[in-house]
Amino acid sequence: MNHNAPHPPLSPRPLRHLSEVHRRVVTAGRLRTSGVSVAEANEQCRPGGPWQQILPGVFLLHPGPPTSEERLHAVLMYAARESAAGVPAQPGAEEPHRPVYAEAMITGLAALTLHGFSSTPSLLSLDRIDVLVPRMRRLRSTRGARVVRTSPLPAAEQVTGIPVAPVPRALADAVTELTDAGAVRRLLTEAVRGGHCEPAAVVRELNEARLLGRPHVVDAVDSLLAEGRAIAEDRLYRMVQEYGLPDPVWNVDLRLPGGPHLGGLDAYWPEQAVAVELDTRAPRQGRRQEDDALWSEYARKREHLERLGITVVHITPRKLRDAMEQQATVIRTALMASGDRDPAAYVVVLPR
Repeated sequence: MNHNAPHPPLSPRPLRHLSEVHRRVVTAGRLRTSGVSVAEANEQCRPGGPWQQILPGVFLLHPGPPTSEERLHAVLMYAARESAAGVPAQPGAEEPHRPVYAEAMITGLAALTLHGFSSTPSLLSLDRIDVLVPRMRRLRSTRGARVVRTSPLPAAEQVTGIPVAPVPRALADAVTELTDAGAVRRLLTEAVRGGHCEPAAVVRELNEARLLGRPHVVDAVDSLLAEGRAIAEDRLYRMVQEYGLPDPVWNVDLRLPGGPHLGGLDAYWPEQAVAVELDTRAPRQGRRQEDDALWSEYARKREHLERLGITVVHITPRKLRDAMEQQATVIRTALMASGDRDPAAYVVVLPR
């Protein structure tokens, strides 16, 4: 055989059921089922040949640089279980089918880019793409792919046919590799400001990843929580306006006449004795006692106010984001029910 002569691509006929990208990126196992031996595949990958091995056991069926889409699918093919990677053939079907990647999903910066983040690098500029797999998988990081293990594996979200880790998990995996405080702050801020997720979900994942002991991450989280509260307050203002609720007094402290401080509230309707409190707590690593104390304070304040005849509505930022109309209905119902209750105790309302 003349190894200097160009090698024509093997016939694509056995792979005709694949979508276009999967005629260009295939696993060694799929090549074998299509009648292409390992020796034949290696021959096609010789210098100057028409194929290349992009990752262990994954082949790119053209000689040029891989596209972003090809890199993503190659990493997933490398990480997914061989029996599940690729596309199950359906006899007689002419339409291309989407791949099935069991127990593998894109995470880290690549996942955030797929989710639409503007502060992350382009896919082509990333040296390696992070892929999330179950903790017990025997799989090594290699050129172009960093293997991240977890248990349990979260439910993947589909973005343009690619299984992608949810934003909070992808953020935690990205932050693990970042040492620049500004980059971490930009990612966390965009996650909340862009409406991708709530601060509590981000802090929960950072906590699980044991990242809250890093000073630059702690500083970014403090900014994140402040940003999240400001966004939640803005949504609360919009809810009152858009759903025609009567105007409350905003950000007030309640006191008994000549007596103790009863606590701060985000919104209060004095005539109906209805209060709204935003629950923006986010559990922090190493702060279990502090978190428990804060929750106890919330509970004591609510019980005390309700003993005084004041109805307290607790709202989380997530509910305001995902179910604003429902939360407006809860508040409207509480306001309408005030006429059926005994009059509340007189309290002094002060600006907070």
